[in-house]
Parts: sequence; C-alpha cells; structure tokens
Amino acid sequence: MAVARITQIIGASPHSWEDAVRNALERANKTLRGITGIEVLKENAAVENGKIAEYRATVQVTFVLEGT
Repeated sequence: MAVARITQIIGASPHSWEDAVRNALERANKTLRGITGIEVLKENAAVENGKIAEYRATVQVTFVLEGT
C-alpha cells in the first residue's frame, strides 16, 4: 500500500509562468523523492514600473512516502 503526501511550493522566473512551474519542479526534485505529479494552483506576477518583473506559480507537488 502506498501513501502519498502533497506539499505546496512557489516557483519564480523572470521569463514566463511555464518557467516558474519548471523551476518549482526542478527545485522539488532536489529534496523530494518519488514525485508522481504536480498541480498548478495559481499564477501571479510581481509588477515594477508597469511591467512584469517576475512570474510566479504556486504548485502542489505529490510524492509517495517511502516505507521503512
């Protein structure tokens, strides 16, 4: 029987929301094992001088917990 956990993280990029999601997943892969999926919950951006300065994506990362 597998047990999964979900954690929420925010990725950022100066280029696009797609890059922000990709950055979030790449960072999650450094510390989480057994990632099985992600869900994009929200996309927003920081604005400076009337232009988008940073794209942000809030994602839920699902991963399977390891047994002992």
